[in-house]
Amino acid sequence: MAPLGRKRKAGAAPIESADKREKLAEGAAVVIEHCTSRVYGRHAAALSQALQLEAPEISVQVNRSKPRRGSFEVTLLRPDNSRVELWTGIKKGPPRKLKFPEPQEMVEELKKYLS
Repeated sequence: MAPLGRKRKAGAAPIESADKREKLAEGAAVVIEHCTSRVYGRHAAALSQALQLEAPEISVQVNRSKPRRGSFEVTLLRPDNSRVELWTGIKKGPPRKLKFPEPQEMVEELKKYLS
């Protein structure tokens, strides 16, 4: 019988996420979480590009962690570590096109929360 391996310590992962939180605390950031399907990726890339063109001072992060199946969410992380959900398409659809926001709508929504 093979020897039993040791489990990884649970304390290692939160240290990395704490470092990420410190980086995000310096300024606002937009996080886009999307399913790994090609269609979701195309919509996320288009939205990311539109947000970067309109607000270049804000960082846009795509899939910081493993995404949920069928998800498409846009979240604003403020400098005070509060979160504002700009869009969630999890409960929307079918048809699938209802899951994705128009990039111009998201830009307007972002501007509303930043001002």
